[in-house]
Order: sequence, then structure tokens, then C-alpha cells
Amino acid sequence: MHEMSLCESILDILKEQAERDQFSRVKRVRVDIGPLSCVDPEALQFGFDVVMKGSLAEGAALEISRPPAEALCLSCFKTVPVRERFDSCPECGSDALQVTSGEELKLRELEVV
Repeated sequence: MHEMSLCESILDILKEQAERDQFSRVKRVRVDIGPLSCVDPEALQFGFDVVMKGSLAEGAALEISRPPAEALCLSCFKTVPVRERFDSCPECGSDALQVTSGEELKLRELEVV
């Protein structure tokens, strides 16, 4: 479960930010997880609660947003929604899609004290 190591990386970021910005407690962490990122939001939530115990983010809320996945069709040049990495263009049927969003795992915002 690579979500645990992702949570450890989030904690490292929180510690670095706390040192830089002089805060002592994290109340809320907001992340974006794209549907093509290969990250399971439920596993990330579980890992977050476990990894944050005893840290400046113990008890912090993890809010997960799921932005839609989109791709640029290299045949018809339209931006189209995709559900999976190798979807065809719903407009022209082409398989020549370049993913433009949906792969991200982004720490978007912190609420701190």
C-alpha cells in the first residue's frame, strides 16, 4: 500500500512548512487526487490517520477533492473527459489522447494554528 508512504511524505511537508512558517498544529489538510493517479482515497485516509498520530497533525481532518480527468484529443483538438488512461475520444473516436489533468496528487491547502 503506497498510500502509507504518501502520507509519510505529506507529514514531511507539514514539518517543513511548520518550521518555515512557525506554526505548531495542523487542523486540516486539503488534497486533490486525480482519478488517474493510482491513489486510493480510502487507503490514503486510513494511512493519514495512522501516520499523523503523535505529530503536529494528529487529529487533523483530511479533505480529499477528486478533480475530473481530461485529455486533449490530438485528432480533433478538443479537450474531453476521460475515465481511464486509454479511453478513446468521445467526440471523434480517436485513441490519440494526451492526458492533461487527472493524474495529480496535490497538497492544496493547510489550515494551521
